[in-house]
Amino acid sequence: MITPTRSIAPDRALLSVGAQVLMQLDEPKTVSQTWAKLREWRAEHGYGSPVTFGWYVLSLDLLYALGAVQLVDELLTRRDANAS
Repeated sequence: MITPTRSIAPDRALLSVGAQVLMQLDEPKTVSQTWAKLREWRAEHGYGSPVTFGWYVLSLDLLYALGAVQLVDELLTRRDANAS
């Protein structure tokens, strides 16, 4: 689930989806805006494996647990790698 397995394609693994989410966060965005950008980006780059909103939320949970994102004033932002 977090990493690719026999039943989870590499482009659907939560780490992969999380990386794709981080690529969309060039500036703070709402959760909805980030979801729309992610779907748009995946379509433009030919990713055929579906990612549901629930799977997207799980990737956000993983990114939050890893300290990679934070929610500030209802905006999703990348966390600085040096932040404590």
